[in-house]
Amino acid sequence: MSQYRAKHPARPASEPSILSCGVIVLRPAADGSWLYLLLRAFNYWDFPKGMRESGELPLATALREVREETTLTELDFRWGEVYRETPPYNHGCKVARYYIASVAANAAVDLPISEELGRPEHSEYRWVTRQEAWGMLTPRVRAVLRWSDGILSVGHHPH
Repeated sequence: MSQYRAKHPARPASEPSILSCGVIVLRPAADGSWLYLLLRAFNYWDFPKGMRESGELPLATALREVREETTLTELDFRWGEVYRETPPYNHGCKVARYYIASVAANAAVDLPISEELGRPEHSEYRWVTRQEAWGMLTPRVRAVLRWSDGILSVGHHPH
């Protein structure tokens, strides 16, 4: 894609102009399953994510956003750098890319104050089961959760 943009600086109308990058953050549960970290902004739950800055690689964006939004820094990309992008949304100008990583069972989440906003970007966080996540996410993000099922079923279980 970057080669395409270099050769053709004007984007086609159908190509989203904003890439948001994030991580499906997992932690092991006592029963051997995974818990998913969800953040709430207004009435919407999502995985940690945010907009890519100019010149920033997508994975670097995802790592920065997880750190800025949750203070988590020790992410294990045990499934590699696989990702899933959503279909375009926000009037077709935005796409979200999600990677998958795990953290230790005792990893502490904090919702720090954003310098830009003067308050945390999110009002709440929860570690939830797969079933709970399904009920909290929008259809666009549920598709990413469904994709992660296939990645997680390949192995690398918590225990």
